[in-house]
Amino acid sequence: MAYKPQAEPAKAPYRPDPRITQLGKKIGDPVQAAEFPRHILRFRNDRWDQTIGLSDLTEQEWLDHFGRFEPLSDNLDPPLALRYHGHQFRNYNPDIGDGRGFLFAQMRDHEDRLMDLATKGSGRTPWSRSGDGKLTLKGGVREILATEMLEALGVETSKTFSLVETGEELHRGDEPSPTRSAVMTRLSHSHIRFGTFQRIAAEQNQGLMHALVDYCLAHFYGGATTDNPAIELFQKVAAQSAKLAASYMTAGFVHGVLNTDNINITGESFDYGPWRFTPYWEQGFTAAYFDHEGLYCFARQPEALHWNLAQLASALRLICDSEPLVATLEGFPKSYGIAFTEHFCWRLGIKSESFEKDKPLVVAAEQALTQKTITIDQFFFDWGKDSVPNNVIYESDLFVPFRQEMEKRTRARASSHEYWQSETPCSMHIDEVEAIWDAIAKDDDWQPLNRKVVAIRNMGKALR
Repeated sequence: MAYKPQAEPAKAPYRPDPRITQLGKKIGDPVQAAEFPRHILRFRNDRWDQTIGLSDLTEQEWLDHFGRFEPLSDNLDPPLALRYHGHQFRNYNPDIGDGRGFLFAQMRDHEDRLMDLATKGSGRTPWSRSGDGKLTLKGGVREILATEMLEALGVETSKTFSLVETGEELHRGDEPSPTRSAVMTRLSHSHIRFGTFQRIAAEQNQGLMHALVDYCLAHFYGGATTDNPAIELFQKVAAQSAKLAASYMTAGFVHGVLNTDNINITGESFDYGPWRFTPYWEQGFTAAYFDHEGLYCFARQPEALHWNLAQLASALRLICDSEPLVATLEGFPKSYGIAFTEHFCWRLGIKSESFEKDKPLVVAAEQALTQKTITIDQFFFDWGKDSVPNNVIYESDLFVPFRQEMEKRTRARASSHEYWQSETPCSMHIDEVEAIWDAIAKDDDWQPLNRKVVAIRNMGKALR
């Protein structure tokens, strides 16, 4: 089956549905948002606010809900800081949870999915440890850029829903300080993490584990269809995780911190810190300066998600047998390979036929790209058009196997969109990210960011 990107958002009424409370008091802790000296709206997602019935909010109402966090009607009051454990760079940490955020609201979207609105930078919680619970404005800007770019490139991702500057000066050890502060709200199809299951397993709470499995199946996967819900959930999560890993690779994206507390049970990417897009197909490219061993480098991301699935399987053993969990884990490489070839063909704009038929083309492309004679974005931009690109690089012996495979393929996407008439592709490399932030930091100039969001969304339309 060929990869299909997410459909365009559509308008829907506001339908509150705070189902998280069904899981009882041990899933999270009631908290209150910090009080901020200022509330300046810097970003409002005018694509996705309509999908959950909030597009008609005035700016003041928006700031009341997403700057001061006054509860939405018939929704969570107070919000909940969710509890979880997690492996961080493969070291188990039982002392974590939502340390600078909380689950603010839940509602149904235009496709009747249960959606979460959760915060980042909203102040201290019982899980903050020594942190201040705040978010730098730069961190919020970077998350806008990451989520917009990934959405356009066909990656299942959380959406940056709102960014409000809060008027404080924050001190951080890894960037120039003091720096401006913000509070962000993200929209996602769940904030249940692998680490949520790990905590429950560590506490040996079989009742809550059964309840959480049922909750996830019912609200994210259409309900249980077998007598083994834990196995069924794991199989579905593994399939979604394979697709996520595949889409990271074809997007040239490096998340940077693929810890089990940063992996969503729905297979959506979220929680963006030191992320980067690699310009070239460079297998060892890392995003986090502290990833000294390259654990989460570009080429090892599928391995990281596979390892994380093994930790989820270990947690689920509390309520089910190991054998079917192991069988699913053993099938992950094949699932990933299929998803990778499908997503690669989608980005090229050609019809995916089958794994066996697609594999020679994708292998040929990878082998050529690893020589770093052309950037990832330029490669997909050049070959995403109807005509064979006029570039001497593609005439080299390096690209002969790939060109031969492309001659056999059928176009699956028209290239009449104005994006394909551009001189260069839309990219998101670190120099541009820093330039966008510098304009804000030095001159409070938000136009480069706004223009980039428009350009990214335009590319997304062309790819869809």
